[in-house]
Amino acid sequence: MPKIQAPSIVEHRELRRHQLIAAAMELAISGGAEAVTVSAVAQKAGLSRSSIYEYFSSSADLIADLVVEELDYYTARLAEAIKDATDPFEKISLWMAEGLRYVEDGRHMLVKSLNTVSTPEFRKEEIAMGHRRLISPLRQALAETGIKEVASAASFLQSVTDAASVRIDAGNDAELEIQNAVTFALAGLRALAR
Repeated sequence: MPKIQAPSIVEHRELRRHQLIAAAMELAISGGAEAVTVSAVAQKAGLSRSSIYEYFSSSADLIADLVVEELDYYTARLAEAIKDATDPFEKISLWMAEGLRYVEDGRHMLVKSLNTVSTPEFRKEEIAMGHRRLISPLRQALAETGIKEVASAASFLQSVTDAASVRIDAGNDAELEIQNAVTFALAGLRALAR
């Protein structure tokens, strides 16, 4: 029986799972989703290839875990950015700015890469729930503004954010792009709220 590295088998398995996720995340950040193979993750984590299958059914299943982990990270980052805001327009402003800073620091490229892999069917709902948790504070803030068509307003915001993201990725001054995107979006939202 292999030696466990934690006080209990359950804790050992959780530790192993986190080691595998960390190894896969490193591979994904440095080489994209295509670098996350069962063999590469096993080698990086110092485990046998067959031991990976005790935790994940495939590399796509492992990538689904990376997507969920990144969604949780991004959701927490956005929640931290808006935690002290009470005005809905301020929440939207802070949420957008932090989302664009996520683009600026390059971490969004990981998500783009991971989204190129087809995740297993049994993981799709979990990922969809992660996306809903991510945008829930924004939708709530939009509803608090009095805008009647929240879905439409969210689509407009997504378009502004996408345009600013492209400009940031192209090397334009990120803070200026963030400021312009937020100013433009808030002016439009205030007009819709009237």
